[in-house]
Amino acid sequence: MLELPSLQPVDYLLIGHVAVDLTPEGKQLGGTASYAALTARAMGLRVGIVTSAGEDAPLHILDGTQIFNIPTKQSTIFENVKSERGRRQTLHHQATPITFEHIPRIWLNTPIVHLAPIAQEVDTTMAGQFPSSWVGVTPQGWMRAWDEKGQVVAKAWENSEQVLGQVGGVVMSIEDVGRDLELVEWMAHHTSLFCLTESEDGSVLHWHGDRRRFRPHHVEEVDATGAGDIFAAAFFVRLYQTRDAWEAARFATNLAAYSVTRTGLIGIPTHEEIEHCKMEVLS
Repeated sequence: MLELPSLQPVDYLLIGHVAVDLTPEGKQLGGTASYAALTARAMGLRVGIVTSAGEDAPLHILDGTQIFNIPTKQSTIFENVKSERGRRQTLHHQATPITFEHIPRIWLNTPIVHLAPIAQEVDTTMAGQFPSSWVGVTPQGWMRAWDEKGQVVAKAWENSEQVLGQVGGVVMSIEDVGRDLELVEWMAHHTSLFCLTESEDGSVLHWHGDRRRFRPHHVEEVDATGAGDIFAAAFFVRLYQTRDAWEAARFATNLAAYSVTRTGLIGIPTHEEIEHCKMEVLS
């Protein structure tokens, strides 16, 4: 276990690769860890990230967030191309995998731990290695595989039952499960709290044997990149603040809707948007 005296305690710990996304506008910082970190910070939490990124990653965008960076020559690099058949994703490089031994000792008792894999880089056994923390998971990166050319395809989530039984909550999108609602029901049955996002249709939360749908405000979508990551962080933080999962889902659904009205990391929630969503009455 690492002992790094320069690090300070945090409230929200993200474990996963930041990404360098190749876009028509050039290289941009991406990955669940980036979007979720900035969202949690906007909500007033002290945030730490355990990741692996090279000099090609513009980490200065995350200034104010403590980062423990595992050495790698190149960051995890994704390229997404839209087509008539949907998004085609290519993984050009994968940075160093993350194990429990990489976690700094000072962060072992962080109140919220968010396991945020994007390319099979996070060891699934970490789900049960933070006994003093509330652990949330966005498992998208455990449900991706790629061929020798880097073409990304969906795959079954290995060890899912073990992880689902150990964590406090799971957030994933309906695209992650290939719109398989039977799989959704199975996962919801095997974990204490399960939230499924459905893009412009909002979210569906399974909690205490009940299920409720939350519809977002109508907005004009500009770019949905990162909206699911913003939702997850907002949901985990609001749940921690209120201990009310219904309220957390309502809040996160509406806050994520604001994010799609702007492009990329510009979609990170503003203070005004956060406060407005807090003030709305749960119907």
